[in-house]
Amino acid sequence: MRRKMVFIISLLLLGLVSKLWIGIYTDDEFDEKHIFIKHRPIWKTFFYSPRGMRDLETSKMPLDQQNEQKLFDEFIVQERTP
Repeated sequence: MRRKMVFIISLLLLGLVSKLWIGIYTDDEFDEKHIFIKHRPIWKTFFYSPRGMRDLETSKMPLDQQNEQKLFDEFIVQERTP
């Protein structure tokens, strides 16, 4: 019984760590999904760029799309740039 509880707790902790540190993003050019490791823990798992490949200014987007673009830029664009 004790061994089973330790196993279940270990699985739950592994799932929590995975949720906080592993992300999936959709490439804005080719629409492919990629898995990546986040540079800081955040609850959000799926990232996408509402702007895509358009030359749309962030200030002209609705607030929720601005926030999504900001997270995409922070976690994907800045991390891919050497």
